[in-house]
Amino acid sequence: MQVERLLDIPGASAWRKIEPVLKGWSNDKKYYIEDAGGRKLLLRVSDGKNHAQKQAEYAMIQRVNKLDFPMSRAVDFGAWGEGVERSTYMLLTWVEGQPLEHCLLSLAEDQQYALGVEAGRILKQIHTIPNNNDLADWESRMQAKILQRVEAYENGCPFRIEGDEVAIAFVREHIRAISQVEKVYQHGDFHIGNHIYTSEGRIGVIDFNRWDNGDYAEEFYKLQAFDRERSIAFTLGKLDGYFGGPPPEDFWIRHALYVAYTSLYSIQWAIPFGTADIEGMQARCQMAFEDYDHFQRLVPHWYAEGRARGR
Repeated sequence: MQVERLLDIPGASAWRKIEPVLKGWSNDKKYYIEDAGGRKLLLRVSDGKNHAQKQAEYAMIQRVNKLDFPMSRAVDFGAWGEGVERSTYMLLTWVEGQPLEHCLLSLAEDQQYALGVEAGRILKQIHTIPNNNDLADWESRMQAKILQRVEAYENGCPFRIEGDEVAIAFVREHIRAISQVEKVYQHGDFHIGNHIYTSEGRIGVIDFNRWDNGDYAEEFYKLQAFDRERSIAFTLGKLDGYFGGPPPEDFWIRHALYVAYTSLYSIQWAIPFGTADIEGMQARCQMAFEDYDHFQRLVPHWYAEGRARGR
């Protein structure tokens, strides 16, 4: 989007710096903003047809902003332009620090674990926000979505993984484990790629654009996909911080189910993003197969081995 158009956003006359932010898989166009007072902001711009969806996202951010941890905070929301030029914008505070995925391994393992504990406690806070939405049919909708996506992978993915039939069978066999689950507001993308290591040495949380309502256990499948490949100490800490001890058995059953289905479906999801992302998702799928002995076990090797080492 041309910078000249951005200057039509209400209040943009006070901006002194506008720089594109190219990181991430979001369809939003993102910009780093500095205003005349030196305040640092994140501008997210999306197509006007998504206005209602983005307004709901902004409301979710406002909801989470009542909690006390470093995060993107709501500043302004609106729309500008007419017809095909109409766009929606969202202004948020900029979370100062380094992307955690870039610096985590430079820290001692005990620090990695401690940051994981902090991240887990933050996620638990988010999940305690009262959710009064009518989710009576959530289980049946979720089961149908999972089975539909697995079938789409099975019948239409040109990049299938050898031995994937075992994971497909596991999903179909355990789909009823999603029954009468605790439903919460979800961040929706709570993994190391959306954590900032702040200058105070804390965890900052960004990117709420995949927020949702649903099973608290669903929130953890990206822990397997992204956190585990970077730092097992951090991953174990995140579970300990959330649960205050070992996760319950029913968590592991649903977690394995979500990991099995998303490991397969993510390969097909990545196709529009190109070869590098497809291969990345294939590698993560292979890692999940190894961690779960092709889903012959519910608790992954990395968790059991980490515990055996005294972590």
